[in-house]
Amino acid sequence: MFDKENLVKVANTPMPFGKYKGRALVDLPEPYLVWFAQQGFPEGKLGELMQLTLEIKINGLEKLIEPLKK
Repeated sequence: MFDKENLVKVANTPMPFGKYKGRALVDLPEPYLVWFAQQGFPEGKLGELMQLTLEIKINGLEKLIEPLKK
């Protein structure tokens, strides 16, 4: 789950819908991701990346993702 490819995707994948459409997943607010965790993450790769993003934020690791942004 914490492989480099997924970390690069978390840093550069834009949110495709909703209030934060266009914002990189790593830049989504933690409460927004917690809400998805309670309601259910989207199916597929997007949901997996959002779950990973939440884990990164919960553990305070966002600064490690910053150098991966394009």
